[in-house]
Amino acid sequence: MDLCRLCPRDCGVNRAAGQRGVCGVAGPGIRAARAALHRWEEPCISGETGSGAVFFSGCPLRCVYCQNRDIARGAVGETISWERLAEIFLELEAQGAANINLVTPTHYTPEIIRAVQRARGQGLTVPIVHNGSGYERPEVLRSLEGIIDIYLTDFKYMEPETAARYSRAPDYPAVAQEALAEMVRQAPEPVFDENGLMRRGVIVRHLLLPGHLRNARAVVRYVYETYGDRVYVSLMNQYTPMPGIGETYPELARRVTAREYERLVDYALSLGVENGFIQEGDTAQESFIPAFDGEGLLRDEL
Repeated sequence: MDLCRLCPRDCGVNRAAGQRGVCGVAGPGIRAARAALHRWEEPCISGETGSGAVFFSGCPLRCVYCQNRDIARGAVGETISWERLAEIFLELEAQGAANINLVTPTHYTPEIIRAVQRARGQGLTVPIVHNGSGYERPEVLRSLEGIIDIYLTDFKYMEPETAARYSRAPDYPAVAQEALAEMVRQAPEPVFDENGLMRRGVIVRHLLLPGHLRNARAVVRYVYETYGDRVYVSLMNQYTPMPGIGETYPELARRVTAREYERLVDYALSLGVENGFIQEGDTAQESFIPAFDGEGLLRDEL
């Protein structure tokens, strides 16, 4: 943590000494906002009981439209040790979690490796899910080989200008392509258990933004033409404009229309995509954002 280069931002800050990089976190320990069963992932991840989601504070990407922006800024959360994180994994499994779901984990990779190794040594058996933005360094992902079973990754942009405007990351398309290649190398074929839960594999998510159908089509085309049905594609229509976003980004001040989403789904089908997930109904009206109140993090709350 004294020269942090865990993400493509390549800050090189001394987090151990209290310096903050783009991810917004600093100091020793792990900062997290919630650890609890989460039922709003893809069906093969959530199952009937829910995914054991650990929401980490901070984020290297920091998209302007982020629906988890309170924790993305690192503004909320509790500080725990990697030893405590290992205990949390076991507690979530005991609650019936289908897996351990690491949400925005990149900037805590070393601690996560230690925690998973300890928890597995103490009997953890459920798969480990890396739930990230797609903005990852391949060499950091390689350090997770044998630790991560499922990559549940965003692929947000194929247009550098769009990535620059909304995430200050014009290199996102190139970085995400290299990162996805490493994820698929580690988990080249999807594996499911008898209940339809994923045990190993890669799922690529794309959140359709209003007015950005061309970018969405480019993402789907790249993923399918490169990996075929070895990679599941999850097309999401749940974009919800955050308060005030229209002042700077007026094009994002509305929800995605049903027609926009239908055109994206139709395009995916026209390419031949068979392994994927779509959202039905007005999911933008639903709440996919839990309370980031520290649930499940401290021992005296269990």
